[in-house]
Amino acid sequence: MTLAKKLVLLLMAAGMLLAVFLESVPAQSEEMKHDMAGMAMGAESPSTEGYKAAMDKMHAGMMASQYTGDADVDFVRGTIPHHQGAIDMAKVELANGKDPEIRKLAEAVIAAQEAEIKEMQDWLAAHPVK
Repeated sequence: MTLAKKLVLLLMAAGMLLAVFLESVPAQSEEMKHDMAGMAMGAESPSTEGYKAAMDKMHAGMMASQYTGDADVDFVRGTIPHHQGAIDMAKVELANGKDPEIRKLAEAVIAAQEAEIKEMQDWLAAHPVK
């Protein structure tokens, strides 16, 4: 399987994992936000805290990438923190989730994303920025 096909499949898996996460987050209208502004909120669940931390870390890593103008290098550099974010979210699932099917998906995401991160790091090492 080519790297491009692997990336597409893994991004789809990461998207599914994100969709599962987002499905569990209740939507709030602007009116609800204002009405609840003065109310003390309870602590978030460990999984919510974990997902938020993983997303914050992923976004920071993606935004910190230094663009080179080389589409290949920039793609790989931006994709590595994205894949790490999927790994971090999958680990939150394994620590907190109960559904066997989703836990199996999380394990597959971790294995695949780790392998692809290694492949991308090797590619970057073999293609230094000019």
